[in-house]
Amino acid sequence: MQAPLDLDQLQTFVTIADTGSFTRTANEVHRTQSAVSMQMRRLEERIGKPLFEKDGRTNRLTEDGEKLLAFARRMIRLNRETLAAFDETSLKGHVRIGVPDDYAEPFLPEIMARFSRSNPRVELSVICEDTGRLREHIRRGNLDIALVTHNEEVAPSEIVRREPLLWVTSLHHTVHEQTPLPVAFGRPTCIWRRAGMDVLEHMGRDYRILISSFSATVIISAVLSGLAVSVLAECSLRPGMRVLGEADGFGALPETKIGIMRGHTDHPALVEALARHITDSLGNLSVPTMEEGGSFDFAALAFARVKKQKAGQVIAGW
Repeated sequence: MQAPLDLDQLQTFVTIADTGSFTRTANEVHRTQSAVSMQMRRLEERIGKPLFEKDGRTNRLTEDGEKLLAFARRMIRLNRETLAAFDETSLKGHVRIGVPDDYAEPFLPEIMARFSRSNPRVELSVICEDTGRLREHIRRGNLDIALVTHNEEVAPSEIVRREPLLWVTSLHHTVHEQTPLPVAFGRPTCIWRRAGMDVLEHMGRDYRILISSFSATVIISAVLSGLAVSVLAECSLRPGMRVLGEADGFGALPETKIGIMRGHTDHPALVEALARHITDSLGNLSVPTMEEGGSFDFAALAFARVKKQKAGQVIAGW
């Protein structure tokens, strides 16, 4: 019988994958850098495959490392949930979380389900507002933690996920061929709006802002109804949308970063527990199997579809 994997080694491995650095990981796990390196050598020996490769000063995962990462996150999460289920002194109390509606539908169900299973005596209060307002709530002490669109020019946040930004239009309309191009963007402070405008101006594409709103629901409705083209993160893709690319005359957009902001709180243990569940949830989205009449994970499906499809193909028949 093969010896089981060491959860301590797996936790260190996941931390390296998240930070990209053995040095930062050593600080995170309270070990020396040589001890971290030794742990990874033993893990590679146990797996029988190299898990890291050098990319300048960064340690990147090999293909086998990426494969192990998904299993490692699941094992660590299951270990936490198992211990919490038998811990009579498990956390209890009330924690306030804010999420933009761009991220609420694809991410909140997984986050809340995992956290509530592990911490059944904790009450969650959730508000959905745009990132700018969530930052202000954090500053004023109205929230304990918030999931935000990272903008290092405005306020720091702990990055927990990266996604491409995409040009999207309706599958059933040709609004993307109009001149001037009608667009639906977030409010002037939205960095996705600024990214889209920068690309259009660099291309010399004439456009007009038809709809401006902080609400993802409004922007998505404008796209699906054929009123306008917009810029959305991968997780916000919906059935009936088409992704536009260079073949359609739309330049590449930068990636967007999703981060965590923590407020001044009287419940730091609750906040850290929720932060861990957010990180695990966003890093462990799986590709769903679609069944007729069933429901499935838009974010994971978008991730799988867009990686496999060329720009110009459709997000249809999900």
